[in-house]
Amino acid sequence: MPTPSKSHGRLNIEATRKPRALMQDQPDLAGAWKAKVLTLYPDMFPGILGQSLTGRALQEGLWGLEPIDIRMFARGKHRNVDDTPAGGGAGMVLRADVVGRAIDFADKGHARADWPVIYLSPRGKPLTQAMAQRFSEAKGITLLCGRFEGVDERVLEARNVEEVSLGDFVLTGGEIAAQALIDATVRLLPKVLGNAESTVDESHSSGLLEHPHYTRPAEWEGRTIPEVLTSGHHGKVAEWRQAQSEATTKARRPDLWEAYQKAKLKT
Repeated sequence: MPTPSKSHGRLNIEATRKPRALMQDQPDLAGAWKAKVLTLYPDMFPGILGQSLTGRALQEGLWGLEPIDIRMFARGKHRNVDDTPAGGGAGMVLRADVVGRAIDFADKGHARADWPVIYLSPRGKPLTQAMAQRFSEAKGITLLCGRFEGVDERVLEARNVEEVSLGDFVLTGGEIAAQALIDATVRLLPKVLGNAESTVDESHSSGLLEHPHYTRPAEWEGRTIPEVLTSGHHGKVAEWRQAQSEATTKARRPDLWEAYQKAKLKT
Protein backbone atom coordinates (compact mmCIF):
# COMPACT_ATOMS: atom_id res chain seq x y z
CA MET A 1 0.00 0.00 0.00
CA PRO A 2 1.48 3.39 -0.95
CA THR A 3 2.19 5.86 1.78
CA PRO A 4 0.27 9.16 1.58
CA SER A 5 2.39 12.24 1.00
CA LYS A 6 3.93 13.75 4.13
CA SER A 7 3.54 17.34 5.21
CA HIS A 8 5.13 20.07 7.32
CA GLY A 9 8.35 21.95 7.25
CA ARG A 10 9.78 24.95 5.51
CA LEU A 11 9.50 25.64 1.81
CA ASN A 12 11.54 27.19 -0.94
CA ILE A 13 10.21 30.05 -3.05
CA GLU A 14 8.94 27.66 -5.75
CA ALA A 15 6.82 25.84 -3.19
CA THR A 16 5.08 29.02 -2.11
CA ARG A 17 3.78 29.40 -5.66
CA LYS A 18 2.28 25.90 -5.61
CA PRO A 19 0.05 25.30 -2.55
CA ARG A 20 0.21 21.48 -2.77
CA ALA A 21 3.97 21.68 -2.38
CA LEU A 22 3.26 22.80 1.18
CA MET A 23 2.43 19.16 1.95
CA GLN A 24 5.06 17.34 -0.10
CA ASP A 25 8.55 16.20 0.79
CA GLN A 26 8.71 18.23 3.95
CA PRO A 27 10.18 16.82 7.18
CA ASP A 28 7.79 16.27 10.09
CA LEU A 29 8.25 18.81 12.85
CA ALA A 30 8.25 17.00 16.18
CA GLY A 31 5.30 18.00 18.33
CA ALA A 32 3.52 20.07 15.67
CA TRP A 33 -0.27 19.81 15.56
CA LYS A 34 -1.38 17.83 12.54
CA ALA A 35 -4.59 17.25 10.58
CA LYS A 36 -5.05 13.97 8.74
CA VAL A 37 -7.89 14.11 6.21
CA LEU A 38 -9.53 10.94 4.91
CA THR A 39 -11.01 11.87 1.55
CA LEU A 40 -11.78 10.58 -1.94
CA TYR A 41 -10.38 13.84 -3.29
CA PRO A 42 -6.95 14.48 -1.76
CA ASP A 43 -6.16 17.02 -4.49
CA MET A 44 -8.66 19.38 -2.86
CA PHE A 45 -6.04 20.02 -0.18
CA PRO A 46 -4.54 22.27 1.02
CA GLY A 47 -7.06 24.43 -0.85
CA ILE A 48 -7.70 27.66 1.01
CA LEU A 49 -5.58 26.35 3.88
CA GLY A 50 -2.50 26.94 1.73
CA GLN A 51 -3.16 30.70 1.70
CA SER A 52 -2.80 33.58 4.17
CA LEU A 53 -2.05 32.86 7.84
CA THR A 54 -2.79 29.13 7.71
CA GLY A 55 -0.64 28.72 4.61
CA ARG A 56 2.26 30.61 6.13
CA ALA A 57 1.96 28.61 9.35
CA LEU A 58 1.95 25.39 7.31
CA GLN A 59 5.05 26.57 5.47
CA GLU A 60 6.78 27.34 8.75
CA GLY A 61 5.95 23.94 10.23
CA LEU A 62 3.63 25.25 12.95
CA TRP A 63 1.11 22.62 11.87
CA GLY A 64 0.95 19.77 9.40
CA LEU A 65 -1.56 18.49 6.85
CA GLU A 66 -1.79 14.94 5.48
CA PRO A 67 -4.57 14.11 3.00
CA ILE A 68 -5.13 10.34 2.85
CA ASP A 69 -6.89 8.86 -0.19
CA ILE A 70 -9.66 6.53 0.99
CA ARG A 71 -9.45 4.66 -2.33
CA MET A 72 -6.07 3.23 -1.29
CA PHE A 73 -7.88 1.01 1.21
CA ALA A 74 -10.33 -0.59 -1.21
CA ARG A 75 -9.77 -4.23 -2.13
CA GLY A 76 -11.02 -6.72 -4.67
CA LYS A 77 -11.10 -6.68 -8.44
CA HIS A 78 -13.00 -3.43 -8.74
CA ARG A 79 -11.66 -1.74 -5.58
CA ASN A 80 -15.09 -0.35 -4.71
CA VAL A 81 -15.25 2.23 -1.92
CA ASP A 82 -19.04 2.38 -1.85
CA ASP A 83 -22.13 0.26 -2.38
CA THR A 84 -25.91 0.57 -2.55
CA PRO A 85 -27.73 1.34 0.73
CA ALA A 86 -29.16 -1.63 2.62
CA GLY A 87 -32.94 -1.49 2.50
CA GLY A 88 -32.93 0.33 -0.82
CA GLY A 89 -32.94 3.99 -1.65
CA ALA A 90 -31.09 6.48 -3.81
CA GLY A 91 -27.35 7.05 -3.86
CA MET A 92 -24.40 5.11 -2.54
CA VAL A 93 -22.84 4.61 0.91
CA LEU A 94 -19.13 4.50 1.79
CA ARG A 95 -18.27 0.97 2.94
CA ALA A 96 -17.44 0.21 6.56
CA ASP A 97 -14.53 -2.11 5.70
CA VAL A 98 -12.83 0.46 3.47
CA VAL A 99 -13.33 3.40 5.84
CA GLY A 100 -12.34 1.24 8.82
CA ARG A 101 -8.98 0.42 7.24
CA ALA A 102 -8.44 4.11 6.42
CA ILE A 103 -9.14 5.16 10.01
CA ASP A 104 -6.86 2.42 11.38
CA PHE A 105 -4.09 3.64 9.08
CA ALA A 106 -4.53 7.22 10.29
CA ASP A 107 -4.60 6.05 13.92
CA LYS A 108 -1.13 4.48 13.79
CA GLY A 109 1.46 6.13 15.99
CA HIS A 110 -0.73 8.02 18.43
CA ALA A 111 -3.26 7.51 21.20
CA ARG A 112 -6.91 8.17 20.37
CA ALA A 113 -7.33 10.16 23.61
CA ASP A 114 -4.95 12.79 22.20
CA TRP A 115 -6.18 12.53 18.63
CA PRO A 116 -9.95 12.69 17.97
CA VAL A 117 -11.50 11.29 14.80
CA ILE A 118 -14.23 13.50 13.34
CA TYR A 119 -16.78 12.76 10.64
CA LEU A 120 -18.08 15.92 8.94
CA SER A 121 -21.81 15.27 8.88
CA PRO A 122 -25.02 17.37 8.67
CA ARG A 123 -26.38 15.41 11.63
CA GLY A 124 -23.39 16.12 13.87
CA LYS A 125 -23.07 18.58 16.72
CA PRO A 126 -22.65 22.17 15.44
CA LEU A 127 -19.04 23.34 15.26
CA THR A 128 -18.37 25.93 17.99
CA GLN A 129 -15.45 28.03 19.12
CA ALA A 130 -15.18 25.88 22.25
CA MET A 131 -14.96 22.79 20.05
CA ALA A 132 -12.21 24.36 17.94
CA GLN A 133 -10.33 25.21 21.15
CA ARG A 134 -10.60 21.58 22.30
CA PHE A 135 -9.28 20.33 18.96
CA SER A 136 -6.37 22.79 19.11
CA GLU A 137 -5.34 21.38 22.48
CA ALA A 138 -5.10 17.84 21.09
CA LYS A 139 -1.94 16.56 19.41
CA GLY A 140 -3.79 16.38 16.13
CA ILE A 141 -7.04 15.38 14.49
CA THR A 142 -8.31 12.98 11.84
CA LEU A 143 -11.18 14.20 9.67
CA LEU A 144 -13.37 11.86 7.65
CA CYS A 145 -14.94 13.50 4.61
CA GLY A 146 -18.15 11.80 3.55
CA ARG A 147 -19.50 11.60 0.00
CA PHE A 148 -22.64 10.26 -1.65
CA GLU A 149 -25.34 9.36 0.94
CA GLY A 150 -22.84 9.05 3.79
CA VAL A 151 -20.84 6.42 5.66
CA ASP A 152 -21.86 2.98 6.93
CA GLU A 153 -23.03 3.53 10.52
CA ARG A 154 -21.13 0.49 11.79
CA VAL A 155 -17.70 2.00 11.23
CA LEU A 156 -18.70 5.22 13.00
CA GLU A 157 -19.77 3.17 16.03
CA ALA A 158 -16.86 0.71 15.95
CA ARG A 159 -14.19 3.40 15.66
CA ASN A 160 -15.83 5.82 18.11
CA VAL A 161 -16.07 8.59 15.52
CA GLU A 162 -17.41 11.99 16.63
CA GLU A 163 -19.77 13.72 14.21
CA VAL A 164 -19.52 17.48 13.67
CA SER A 165 -21.67 19.71 11.48
CA LEU A 166 -20.81 23.02 9.87
CA GLY A 167 -24.45 24.06 9.94
CA ASP A 168 -28.01 23.11 9.06
CA PHE A 169 -27.37 22.54 5.37
CA VAL A 170 -25.95 19.81 3.13
CA LEU A 171 -22.78 19.97 1.03
CA THR A 172 -21.75 17.57 -1.75
CA GLY A 173 -18.94 16.30 0.47
CA GLY A 174 -17.06 16.92 3.69
CA GLU A 175 -13.96 18.54 2.22
CA ILE A 176 -15.13 22.16 2.47
CA ALA A 177 -16.37 21.54 6.01
CA ALA A 178 -13.04 19.91 6.90
CA GLN A 179 -11.13 22.95 5.67
CA ALA A 180 -13.37 25.25 7.70
CA LEU A 181 -12.86 23.17 10.85
CA ILE A 182 -9.09 23.06 10.32
CA ASP A 183 -8.94 26.83 9.75
CA ALA A 184 -10.93 27.52 12.93
CA THR A 185 -8.58 25.25 14.87
CA VAL A 186 -5.21 26.17 13.39
CA ARG A 187 -5.64 29.87 14.09
CA LEU A 188 -5.80 29.01 17.80
CA LEU A 189 -2.43 27.26 17.76
CA PRO A 190 0.54 29.08 19.35
CA LYS A 191 2.37 31.52 17.06
CA VAL A 192 -0.08 31.17 14.14
CA LEU A 193 -1.64 34.60 14.68
CA GLY A 194 0.74 37.51 14.90
CA ASN A 195 -1.07 38.78 17.99
CA ALA A 196 -2.26 36.08 20.40
CA GLU A 197 -4.71 38.57 21.93
CA SER A 198 -6.63 38.61 18.64
CA THR A 199 -8.60 35.56 19.74
CA VAL A 200 -9.50 36.87 23.19
CA ASP A 201 -12.29 39.34 22.36
CA GLU A 202 -13.58 37.93 19.09
CA SER A 203 -17.05 36.49 18.59
CA HIS A 204 -17.93 33.40 20.65
CA SER A 205 -14.74 33.44 22.75
CA SER A 206 -16.58 34.93 25.72
CA GLY A 207 -20.04 33.70 24.83
CA LEU A 208 -20.89 37.00 23.13
CA LEU A 209 -20.70 38.25 19.55
CA GLU A 210 -17.89 40.68 18.87
CA HIS A 211 -18.29 44.45 19.12
CA PRO A 212 -18.14 46.65 15.96
CA HIS A 213 -14.75 47.73 14.58
CA TYR A 214 -13.68 51.05 13.03
CA THR A 215 -10.54 52.49 11.47
CA ARG A 216 -9.43 55.38 9.24
CA PRO A 217 -10.74 57.55 7.69
CA ALA A 218 -12.33 59.28 10.67
CA GLU A 219 -15.33 60.20 8.50
CA TRP A 220 -16.67 58.19 5.61
CA GLU A 221 -19.79 59.07 3.61
CA GLY A 222 -21.00 61.22 6.46
CA ARG A 223 -20.48 58.50 9.05
CA THR A 224 -18.01 59.08 11.88
CA ILE A 225 -16.23 56.81 14.33
CA PRO A 226 -17.94 56.75 17.76
CA GLU A 227 -16.31 59.44 19.93
CA VAL A 228 -15.49 57.08 22.76
CA LEU A 229 -13.09 55.14 20.50
CA THR A 230 -11.03 58.25 19.84
CA SER A 231 -11.16 59.53 23.44
CA GLY A 232 -8.03 57.71 24.58
CA HIS A 233 -9.90 56.57 27.71
CA HIS A 234 -9.24 52.83 27.79
CA GLY A 235 -11.74 52.13 30.56
CA LYS A 236 -14.59 53.80 28.68
CA VAL A 237 -13.57 52.05 25.46
CA ALA A 238 -13.73 48.67 27.23
CA GLU A 239 -17.15 49.52 28.68
CA TRP A 240 -18.45 50.61 25.27
CA ARG A 241 -17.20 47.45 23.58
CA GLN A 242 -18.75 45.24 26.25
CA ALA A 243 -22.09 47.04 25.93
CA GLN A 244 -21.99 46.75 22.14
CA SER A 245 -21.20 43.03 22.34
CA GLU A 246 -24.09 42.46 24.70
CA ALA A 247 -26.54 44.50 22.59
CA THR A 248 -25.49 42.78 19.35
CA THR A 249 -25.74 39.31 20.88
CA LYS A 250 -29.15 40.03 22.41
CA ALA A 251 -30.50 41.32 19.09
CA ARG A 252 -28.98 38.81 16.69
CA ARG A 253 -28.54 35.62 18.72
CA PRO A 254 -31.12 35.30 21.51
CA ASP A 255 -29.92 31.72 22.07
CA LEU A 256 -26.38 32.88 22.84
CA TRP A 257 -27.69 35.73 24.98
CA GLU A 258 -29.75 33.35 27.07
CA ALA A 259 -26.78 31.02 27.56
CA TYR A 260 -24.58 34.00 28.46
CA GLN A 261 -27.06 35.20 31.07
CA LYS A 262 -27.31 31.74 32.61
CA ALA A 263 -23.51 31.47 32.77
CA LYS A 264 -23.30 34.83 34.54
CA LEU A 265 -25.75 33.68 37.21
CA LYS A 266 -23.54 30.68 37.98
CA THR A 267 -20.44 32.82 38.60
